[in-house]
Amino acid sequence: MRRRTPGFLLAAPAWAWLLIFFIAPVAMVVWFSFGYKPSIFATQATDRLSFDRYAEVLDPTFFATFQNTLWVGIAGTALCFLIGLPVAYWMAVKAPPSKRGLLVALVMVPFWTNFLVRTIGWQVILSPDGWLSSALQAIGFEPLAILNTRGAVLLGVVYNYLPLMILPLFVAFDRVNGPLREASKDLGAGKWTTFFRVTLPLAQPGIIAGVLLVYIPLMGDYITATVLGGAKGNMVGQLVASQFQTAQNWALGSAMAVVLIFVILLTAGLGAGIVWLVTLPFRARNRLVIGPPDPVASTTGSGPAAASASIREEVGA
Repeated sequence: MRRRTPGFLLAAPAWAWLLIFFIAPVAMVVWFSFGYKPSIFATQATDRLSFDRYAEVLDPTFFATFQNTLWVGIAGTALCFLIGLPVAYWMAVKAPPSKRGLLVALVMVPFWTNFLVRTIGWQVILSPDGWLSSALQAIGFEPLAILNTRGAVLLGVVYNYLPLMILPLFVAFDRVNGPLREASKDLGAGKWTTFFRVTLPLAQPGIIAGVLLVYIPLMGDYITATVLGGAKGNMVGQLVASQFQTAQNWALGSAMAVVLIFVILLTAGLGAGIVWLVTLPFRARNRLVIGPPDPVASTTGSGPAAASASIREEVGA
């Protein structure tokens, strides 16, 4: 008899990659977070394990940086969503199909340049001596004073991570079949009703993917905060990098990284729970309107007509 290879072996390379380059490093960081810095010439030691490094992370100075990071992460993700949603919808639905490939390429153009170079470009633009500030002064405005502030960091992260929001949303909207929108309009729904009752719910997987793709790396970003934020725009990523590279205190840096991971998971879970609670009445209403499938009606051919009538009644309501 022919021996058949188990199907899960096809995923073995991916699991091995995750184990070696993700799970093992994260486990090592967690282990280091319980250690300490033994001397000025050593980076870490784990012969005495304790939670002292986590107590240091909760210091008011570090805690304020965590608050600032959380604010920038949530505000930046929300702005990317509000800006990227109409752009992705226009690209997927309104733009001519022959131009969509070009539009996707234009969205990807910023990624052709190094992340650091793009951020330094914004530093040049927002500088008080830059061309934008000079142009504003020429027409009677004050010089720009946004550089080295939290606002500059927010502007930089929105620019850097906006394509990561647009692309998943574009794919999600592109997969929503046009006949579904046309059927909604035939049943009496307007453009806004069709968008919120048909298009947006069907694009939910793309929305979730876009939010996670932006929020998770944005929370750990330290390049944007270092280049544009200065002392007023510190983020946790800067603290972690400085502890590993400058202070050589791997234990404290690891504790900061673990707390940052916990904050990301906690806020993402809370956000998912809030969205689930907010949409629960709408999902319950849809179930009551459409109702369970009727096997008798489906065999007699009256099922689709009944479903269409119920949807028409809901849209009309």
